Order: sequence, then C-alpha cells, then structure tokens
Amino acid sequence: MAQGKRYDDSVKRFDRDHLHSPGECVDVVKTLAKANFDETVELAVRLGVDPRKADQMVRGTVALPSGTGRDVRIAVFAAGEAAAAAREAGADHVGADDLVAQIEAGMTDFDLAIATPDLMPMVGKLGRVLGPRGLMPNPKTGTVTPDPAKAVGEFKGGRVEYRTDRYGNVHVPIGKASFEADALLANFTAVVDELNRAKPSSSKGRYIRKVVMSTTHGPGVKVDPAKVAAER
Repeated sequence: MAQGKRYDDSVKRFDRDHLHSPGECVDVVKTLAKANFDETVELAVRLGVDPRKADQMVRGTVALPSGTGRDVRIAVFAAGEAAAAAREAGADHVGADDLVAQIEAGMTDFDLAIATPDLMPMVGKLGRVLGPRGLMPNPKTGTVTPDPAKAVGEFKGGRVEYRTDRYGNVHVPIGKASFEADALLANFTAVVDELNRAKPSSSKGRYIRKVVMSTTHGPGVKVDPAKVAAER
C-alpha cells in the first residue's frame, strides 16, 4: 500500500536499519510524529514463542507508570453493589442482561469489557461479538473479577492488556507523542519487565527477538534487543 508524503518524509529522516538503544528510539520516534493530533506511541515486540501451543501463549496486563494518555471507555457487566461501585469508579457502561441486549443490538462503544464471575455465563453469549474485537473478559487479564470497581480504576489509570498474536508479536500502546521522553521510557521499561516476567518456561532460545517503536502514522524505529536489558 502506498504511504503518504508525510510518511515518506519521515522515513528519510533516520536510518531504518539502525538498531537504537531504547532511549535513542524514544527520541527519534517523538521527532517523527507530524500528524495534526497527538499520536499514540506503539511498541511491537516479537517474542521467541509458538502461540499455537497453549503453554507458550503470553497474555496479561501491565500497569504503565506514566499512563496511556487516552480515555479508556469501559463496559462493566455487573449487578447490585458491584454495579453501583463500578459506576462510581467511572465505568462508561454498566449493566447485566440490559447491557447484553444493548451489545446484541449493535452497541460497541467501548474499548474494554469487565465482568463479575457470576455474570460470565450471560456474557459468554456475546462471544461472536466480543471475541473478534478482543473484548471478551478473561481472568488472565484481570477483566473477570469480583471487584470491577478496582479494575475500572486500574485500567482508567493506565493498566493495559497485552497478548501474543498468531506470529508471536505483542503490540502495546505506551503513551502519546506529547509525553516527555522519560515518561515514554518508563512505560517501555514496564512493558519489557512484564514480558520477561511472563516468559513461558517452555520458551527456548532468545526470547525478545525484535523490538520496534512507532507512532500512529509514523514508520517503525528499531530497538536493539541486546540494549534493552542495559537500560532497564
């Protein structure tokens, strides 16, 4: 697919084959954000795992110390006191069978779904809608919990989900281009630390194989995997 002139200009401003240190990469990426909005900075990490094997699926959540810089819209499946607490915590949509009906009718105006364990059988009926969008609540990511209010506060405050795709890549937003370099680097370090913590025992050989950082409309800037540990 042909890229725009702004993208082409950005590519000419740095060596795409050079492997940068994490700090250098953050500095370069910030200079390449030229859109007329505050672009998201994305981190992509290729892991030495085989996602086809259940014991090598890497999935979880990580708290970004500098936050994400964006408002996360959250839907909570809960009833009673748990529902009231979730609303007070700032959830955007809260309900039980009524929320299920809204989603079945086509409402998907949210970025994350959280559910209490007792409502998961009801939420399971939405698998065809939530599954393909990556929105199905899951205990491994803390989105199935008896305390949805706490989860709402954490995700609103900068906790993000991560999971390997079919090729072993993990994509995580680590902030906005307007963030100070130190703030982006702190979020980068938090993600790398979490991925290392989540390393499957069955993963053999080099674990972090490729690291690329980019903005929403910018080209990918490579990080030297060997230098990642040095700056942690």
